[in-house]
Amino acid sequence: MTINVQETFNALPPVWPEDLLPAIRREIDARPLSLVVLDDDPTGTQTVYDVPVLTGWEVRTLVDEFNRRTPLFYVLTNSRSTPQAQAVELAREIGANIFEASRQTGRAFEVISRSDSTLRGHFPAEVDALADVLEIRQAVTLVIPFFEEGGRYTIGDVHYVKEGNDLVPAAQTPFAADAVFGYRHSDLKEWVEEKTQGRVPASSVRSLTIDDIRLKGPDCVASRITECAPGTVCIVNSADYRDIEVVVLGLLRAEHENVRFLFRTAASFVRVRGGLRARPLLTAEEILSTCEGGGLVVVGSHVPRSSEQLFDLLDNAYVCDIELSVRGILASKSRDMEIGKAVEFADSALSKGKDVAIYTSRELVTGDDDVGSLSIGAAVSQALVRIVSSISVRPRYIVAKGGITSSDIATQALEIRRAQVLGQILPGVPVWQCGPESRFPNLPYVVFPGNVGSTDAISTVVRTLRKPEDW
Repeated sequence: MTINVQETFNALPPVWPEDLLPAIRREIDARPLSLVVLDDDPTGTQTVYDVPVLTGWEVRTLVDEFNRRTPLFYVLTNSRSTPQAQAVELAREIGANIFEASRQTGRAFEVISRSDSTLRGHFPAEVDALADVLEIRQAVTLVIPFFEEGGRYTIGDVHYVKEGNDLVPAAQTPFAADAVFGYRHSDLKEWVEEKTQGRVPASSVRSLTIDDIRLKGPDCVASRITECAPGTVCIVNSADYRDIEVVVLGLLRAEHENVRFLFRTAASFVRVRGGLRARPLLTAEEILSTCEGGGLVVVGSHVPRSSEQLFDLLDNAYVCDIELSVRGILASKSRDMEIGKAVEFADSALSKGKDVAIYTSRELVTGDDDVGSLSIGAAVSQALVRIVSSISVRPRYIVAKGGITSSDIATQALEIRRAQVLGQILPGVPVWQCGPESRFPNLPYVVFPGNVGSTDAISTVVRTLRKPEDW
């Protein structure tokens, strides 16, 4: 049932009155380790700043990061774009490499499996694989999809998506109809039962309630978690960043009692667990290293929010645009022509200093099953990669819309191995600085999640990064 945002929030107890980040920082400093975030698509960096992102996970790469004593870093797995069996193998491989890098360096670590705030992704398969390879099968699994920047809240164990003045149960949103990761339940206890196919019944799932968090505080959280039986799944209710602060401090205290955790979370939890305060949105001066050349926007995401934002961009942001036919890409006879036409168009416009938008046609084309739908998405993404790889003019910036799109462009077209998260240009929209090894060193790369932002969000980003003389 849809409920009113303000009425719902007004009915909740007030948030915990104390700023807990100083206490969280003291706990972190007392037990130095590397927090490794396995991100199933690159949009998970949408709450952090001054943090590295690795696109590879070889043991030597992880050893280098551990030797740097990096307190928090991301490993981009992009596993949400793969079939479940491949995602499980990735989790096992990366987990084993983390384990070995820790052994070689003596650096302690903790792993967070970061996924979608609207509940899409390979759960519980990835978490189960990590539990096996990291030898923590008895850990308490915490499910924390709260993401304030995108309007995702969990109240009374029900996960909601904010739409205007309303909170809509997640299972009633288009995200729940995803061709690969669809689901029927908004109550997260029932969602866990659904996703585990009954292996974990809803009746066995525990939860930290808003009352536990706001009225009783970190000590209550620590106590409740410590009481959980090994292997328990626990839902964390949250409607404010302060709720997450209470939970994180409670978890850090519970770790003193040798409780081990597995985390399946959205992006907001990572910022607090890393001890980071909120930072203002980035300005154009903080992002751009040059005012020369045109900018490039690539839109692959086809969720309704992305399409609304694309149409607003085309109507209001004064970009040169070209549509890439999805059916043309999928047909081998027309694929090269579609790609070549887009490359020629982009090079011509960028060379004249114009901002360019390349977008896929909006008709949703799906396969006969999950694997078929993922393979179609991969084929479309590969076409976008070929386009960006073939463009000969360096853009002033690149905006990539959608998780699969932004991941493949980062790793394959731009050849990023280690990027730095500068911060956010809009709430929930991170900006990376490409590493020196990449195709365009130091290029600003805006990783724009498909399901985040108001209708004019892409237009706002393009206007923010527009050359002053183009206003």
